[in-house]
Amino acid sequence: MMHFNIPPLTLDEALVWQKIDNLNKPKGSLGMLEALAFRICRMQHTLSPTLSHPCHLLFAADHGIEREGVSVSPRAVTWQQMINFTHGGGGVNLFCKQHGFELTLVDMGVDHDLSGHPTILNRKIANGTRNFLNEPAMSQQQMLQALNTGSELAESCNAKGCNVLCLGEMGIGNTSPSSVWMSLWGNLPLSSCVGSGSGLNTEGEKHKLAILEQAVSNFKRQPLPHNDPSTIIQYFGGFEMVAAIGAMLRAAELRMIVLVDGFIMSACMLAASKLNPAVLDYAVFGHCGDESGHRQLLALMQAQPILQLGMRLGEGTGALCAYPIIESSVRMINEMNNFKDANIDKYF
Repeated sequence: MMHFNIPPLTLDEALVWQKIDNLNKPKGSLGMLEALAFRICRMQHTLSPTLSHPCHLLFAADHGIEREGVSVSPRAVTWQQMINFTHGGGGVNLFCKQHGFELTLVDMGVDHDLSGHPTILNRKIANGTRNFLNEPAMSQQQMLQALNTGSELAESCNAKGCNVLCLGEMGIGNTSPSSVWMSLWGNLPLSSCVGSGSGLNTEGEKHKLAILEQAVSNFKRQPLPHNDPSTIIQYFGGFEMVAAIGAMLRAAELRMIVLVDGFIMSACMLAASKLNPAVLDYAVFGHCGDESGHRQLLALMQAQPILQLGMRLGEGTGALCAYPIIESSVRMINEMNNFKDANIDKYF
């Protein structure tokens, strides 16, 4: 298993709050902006944080469990959307353009030949995972390959001067492994973790729940270390999800801000935290999505999302929409005058 040496947050908390509280404003009056600035200062180990060359990695792959009818969308939508992204036609495209993110599209395991699209990075491990209803979604070697790919791409972004990494996914069926991870690590019934995904009706949700309950039951009957995080990741994960985990862990190791999107990327951050809890120190959760269970999933990590806009598109769109708030927090601590320089009496 890969090991990530994530640096602890050692910048003195009192020093950071001293700077924030001396800005010419009532104490605490900028709310979440102050909390974000505090966290980013500690991530970057400086009282003057910066945001540079923000990058967005969008990992795509298909899932064997999709064959069980757990999604209203067919798997062909994965490759069709990836091609759409190359034409700039997706939600992720417009928000990356709006907020100045460099977008990289990565084929981790799409069940389609995308080699004719040179703007899609080919890191295909296989044409989708196996069906975890009956067997592990991937081999240990495939899991390590996906982790390593995500890690290498995060490092590549950092080499360009990036210190803000946003992550997104495209993979029909990937709310299913996310729900299973949430249930197993949160000790929650699957019924509170399973939602409509891309639009299942009530009957569809019941079918999805039944399939996932059977998959977990089958998993628990296998002679495996059922409480081992890497085993759970390997058995249920998608290639795009495991790549995101690798990217999150390596980005944290490099003291990068990790922007976390909706339900699926939050599940990946939960998985990453099971491999190294310190990764949560570098995670900024962009939004609480509209997928059933997302609020509970965030609570498992004591996460405070920036936005709640009723979104459940994926792709990283919610995290991208939250970025201007992060920019505002950094501008606040760097550009706002303090009481002394503004000749204003500090009254608290």
